[in-house]
Amino acid sequence: MSEPHRFDRGHTDDLMTFLAASPTPYHAVANTAERLEKAGFKQVAETDAWDGSSGGKYVLRGGAIIAWYVPESAAPHTPYRIVGAHTDSPNLRVKPLPDAGAHGWRQVAVEIYGGPLMNSWLDRDLGLAGRLTLRDGSTRLVNVDRPLLRVPQLAIHLDRSVSSEGLKLDKQRHLQPVWGLSDTVRDGDLIAFLEAESNLAAGEVTGWDLMVHSVEPPAYLGRDKELVAGPRMDNLLSVHAGTAALAATATGGGQLPYIPVLAAFDHEENGSQSDTGADGPLLGSVLERSVFARQGSYEDRARAFAGTVCLSSDTGHAVHPNYAERHDPTHHPRINGGPILKVNVNNRYATDGSGRAVWAAACERAGVPFQSFVSNNSMPCGTTIGPITAARHGIKTVDIGVAILSMHSARELCGVDDPHLLANALVAFLEG
Repeated sequence: MSEPHRFDRGHTDDLMTFLAASPTPYHAVANTAERLEKAGFKQVAETDAWDGSSGGKYVLRGGAIIAWYVPESAAPHTPYRIVGAHTDSPNLRVKPLPDAGAHGWRQVAVEIYGGPLMNSWLDRDLGLAGRLTLRDGSTRLVNVDRPLLRVPQLAIHLDRSVSSEGLKLDKQRHLQPVWGLSDTVRDGDLIAFLEAESNLAAGEVTGWDLMVHSVEPPAYLGRDKELVAGPRMDNLLSVHAGTAALAATATGGGQLPYIPVLAAFDHEENGSQSDTGADGPLLGSVLERSVFARQGSYEDRARAFAGTVCLSSDTGHAVHPNYAERHDPTHHPRINGGPILKVNVNNRYATDGSGRAVWAAACERAGVPFQSFVSNNSMPCGTTIGPITAARHGIKTVDIGVAILSMHSARELCGVDDPHLLANALVAFLEG
């Protein structure tokens, strides 16, 4: 078997480009598809009949993408190696009736998506992006990537206790951004503005899925530029690494014993229960259709799934220097210490001992160090698409990722080396 691909810090430069260009799940999957197209992948429509030809293929559905590469040697029962991730991040999303305002201010009505650190959205210059649906049923991506909105914080003079008692935010009253001045609220203003921004005729937009984003670009940080600050690392960092790893595997020229797959889902931050979420049928449908397209039977499908392994790649918590007591005292993942293996015996993560062995073998082959993460027993543990994937499809799943700080903030922090270390480990895993 050939030596696995070696990414370096140039991968992290490219991650920053990807983050800046992907303010929404819809932009993230479009950018992922564009990168895969350059590696020879072709889009297949779910409404078309699929053939069993070899090569790279992908399916787009909303904010989700499933991509896979079929080697020429693949049999109908060939197992899959899957990198799973999610495209969504906690943020503020526009309501169905978006035009609001009071006391001479023009505002946009927003709803809280997922579990954001709400204070991190205050006093930031915000853009607006998402997906517009037109009268003919087609969709158009939109991205106003300049200072357009702002959620202004109350001055300390009007909230004297904020420094001693902490900031208290009401989700309904305190997080509606301003975007101008007006004595009257005019229905249709926001959508008319976006139609003009997109060179669309007035009244052409009949549906929308819109969200705000910080327009501050990703940046290197620190004396020696050892850190990267940027938005949506949870979990576009994993989507980017998985995309790079799949493209490298497909173009590497080696003999592959598995079919490598990237599964990037939407809606992880609110439970994954949607037609584009990990708890929906999308992944299972794509994998099954791939088996049947290669003239496989249900028995071949069962054999393929039984030999399949999924790495659920999501960000985790690096030890925080100011809150070390919140972490398990013997598990302190460090920035730039390599990707983390996430374990929870109550199945909030899907990792078990045999899964750890698969991950350890991939890291060893890639020459990548890895760390272990477990939550403090006194703190509730988060979860990922890992347990959902394992339970829904009967697929062995291992939870891994990159350790970061400020998770669910509008701007998160990771190490400069961890993204390319993750990508190298994913290549070794996909190649088997």
